[in-house]
Amino acid sequence: MSSGMPQPEPNPIVACTISRDVQNFDLLIEDMETAMGEAWGDLGFAEALAFFGQPEAESLEFVALALDGEDEDNLVLMGEIITQAKSRGIKVILIAEDVTPASLHQLLRKGADEFVPYPLPEQELQMAIDRVSAPEPQRAEQTQNTHQLKSGTSKEGAVIVVHGLAGGSGATTLAVNLAWELATLSGDESPSVCLLDFDLQYGSISTYLDLPRREAVFEMLSETDNMDEEVFGQALLSYEDKLQVLTAPSDMVPLDLITPEDIQRVVDMARSHFDYVVIDMPKTLVQWSETVLQAAHVYFALIELDMRSAQNALRMKRALQSEDLPFNKLRFALNRAPKFTDLSGKSRVKRMGESLGISIDLQLPDGGKQVTQGNDHGLPLASSAAKNPLRREIAKLAQSINELGQSEAQAA
Repeated sequence: MSSGMPQPEPNPIVACTISRDVQNFDLLIEDMETAMGEAWGDLGFAEALAFFGQPEAESLEFVALALDGEDEDNLVLMGEIITQAKSRGIKVILIAEDVTPASLHQLLRKGADEFVPYPLPEQELQMAIDRVSAPEPQRAEQTQNTHQLKSGTSKEGAVIVVHGLAGGSGATTLAVNLAWELATLSGDESPSVCLLDFDLQYGSISTYLDLPRREAVFEMLSETDNMDEEVFGQALLSYEDKLQVLTAPSDMVPLDLITPEDIQRVVDMARSHFDYVVIDMPKTLVQWSETVLQAAHVYFALIELDMRSAQNALRMKRALQSEDLPFNKLRFALNRAPKFTDLSGKSRVKRMGESLGISIDLQLPDGGKQVTQGNDHGLPLASSAAKNPLRREIAKLAQSINELGQSEAQAA
């Protein structure tokens, strides 16, 4: 008789991990079991593409694509997995360990919804699942947190530019954290700050603050002659209701897509509505680099204590001086500077400045792994590692910039 009884339907699989070998990600297994119980499965890379076409995949809500450094040779396959998942309305959470930023950037651009570093921080997977599982109207509300500008405002804000003279010199980290420290200086009376990502191709401010990239940025930059307060405000995103951010466009665009006139209009619009405008520049010099240099009140050129930084600083010096551009506006900042007790390192810094004929005005300490972790989690150092020595130095810098600005305003 029992054979005639209806059998209970098995619970549908609503999530899957996709990896070369899920046993390499034991913490992911534990967190998936905690979050999903038995309603999840595991697939290999090649299996995933075949599974998406089967009826069982119709119940999938999200997949966790886990990869490490060995998987970077298979980026094309993983990109196809993301594309196929997105075409079926399945959310994608990237779990990555020892993967280069360029590879992560490529996969995120394929449409991955969330990124969580491995080893997984506590509760981070659950929070990522909650975000991708949020109803669409709620998600749209979270990602469209645009800023309304007041018309007729004329602040003439100070322009602070950060330009890394070598890859990985920490320019974006400085720009993001300096902008945040300025925006949170004194509670409710903090100055208004706008952070502009002019690294149009590889800009990562959106990653460092966990903000989405939107089409509105490209549309605004493409038609700045028609830009007004409303258009500019819609292109901005608000971070914690304290910092307004113009991210890089969602698509990789040529640096010469915009003209010096476009950049001038954007900078002028930002200056008229904010006390401080912080700009993160691309490493490459382009036709509108002079526009930003001329508009800058302070122009930080970030270097490290190595040969490539020394050579690039010398190239920059020659380039500006040969065109009679204001090289004296540059304030050279040394990132990962030697500690106070490192006398040999201090001597190298002095010799570097003397040999290049420059003054190294700012020395920033090495913030260590906490800096990378904060950036990966989309948090300023003040939120992720408040006692970090780099954060403390940037906070002092923000305080001194604001005090200087206030004294100049009073003198005027």
